[in-house]
Amino acid sequence: MRDYEIYTLKNGIRVVHNHITTTKIVHCGIMLDIGSRDETLANQGIAHFWEHMAFKGTRKRKAFHILNRLESLGGELNAFTDKEKILFYASLRDEYFERALELLTDITFDSIFPSPQINRERNVILEEMSMYYDDPDDSLQDEFDGVIFSGHSLGMNILGTQKTVKAFQRKDFREFVKKHLDTRRIVFSSVGNVPMEKVVALAEKYLGRVPKLTSRTTRKKFTGYKPKEITLKRNVKQARCAIGRTAFHSSHERRTPFFMLTNILGGGGMNSRLNMALREKHGFVYSIGAQFVPFTDTGLFVISFGTEPTQLKKSIELVKQELNKLKDEKLGVKQLAASKEQILGQIAMAEENNIGFMMMMARNLLDLGKITSLEEIFERVKKTTALDLQSLANDMFDEDKMSVLRMHS
Repeated sequence: MRDYEIYTLKNGIRVVHNHITTTKIVHCGIMLDIGSRDETLANQGIAHFWEHMAFKGTRKRKAFHILNRLESLGGELNAFTDKEKILFYASLRDEYFERALELLTDITFDSIFPSPQINRERNVILEEMSMYYDDPDDSLQDEFDGVIFSGHSLGMNILGTQKTVKAFQRKDFREFVKKHLDTRRIVFSSVGNVPMEKVVALAEKYLGRVPKLTSRTTRKKFTGYKPKEITLKRNVKQARCAIGRTAFHSSHERRTPFFMLTNILGGGGMNSRLNMALREKHGFVYSIGAQFVPFTDTGLFVISFGTEPTQLKKSIELVKQELNKLKDEKLGVKQLAASKEQILGQIAMAEENNIGFMMMMARNLLDLGKITSLEEIFERVKKTTALDLQSLANDMFDEDKMSVLRMHS
């Protein structure tokens, strides 16, 4: 079990740290409980655009100085935006930890969104959008989000639209930041060979100066899912397909067994049921996978693959057969034990990733109010029965509740 400590600043920002002595690298980041689902149709894409603009100038630094501050030391500075979070993070030698924390604080809270840089970055994001839509796998996922979460911000593209991206001005960023920043919904997370006392002292020095910020906005929950079957015409050589539905939220008691069921069906292992049936047995696909993505109030389950257009119908039938097997046939004792060992090994290896652990601690604190230990997850997996999984399969793999998106030329 990894040890960690949590400290709360007077402004509400939480600090969580995992002190490990076996590395020279520290990974740290500031995670905001803000994402693309907090946007509207009129400003979709602004959270991601803000992430880009954080690197383009603050009250005391220009873009070059921001980018050079850690890179010149062999470190890395990066960020991402997803449906519910923005993270600004850094990785570098632990002797430069203070430099990283100071810079992350600067770009998170003191960006000035210079107009010339907005216009320049606008073109970069439009190019990013073009690259995204040229990738059939990425565009399939985005289109499927829109099918499942139709009429809700969870179904909107994180990158936004060409219309919104072309329209954003400095005032739009300032308004969005002012409206959504809440220091109670911010976590600074770090992993590395730095004593907690030093982490707290430096957090007080830099993050402690941030004024207490409160947001009155509340997220609109998603309700009213309706299964759909949609076919899209796209200029693609392979036919693409996504099959899925809404799923469990991030604190639901059935989320761990459903992760396990999803892993059996189409997880990362080459021995997943879908991979064995569609690739190894029939050679219909190069890759096929199943994903369960939980959000704070709902979740997404999706199976996705690409195949020759002439094989699309048969491939969908094979997927349905595998879903029905999990509904109709309870796992045997050996099958259940093997599936548990596989996911336990995957979870344990994932925890070895220090940067991933840093991100997990921050997300857990924001979404669950605590950090779920490896032992707790292991216990949930171990106590899951074959009957639990079969019951889940019957609840979640009902064909009448599944949406299907086909994409082909």
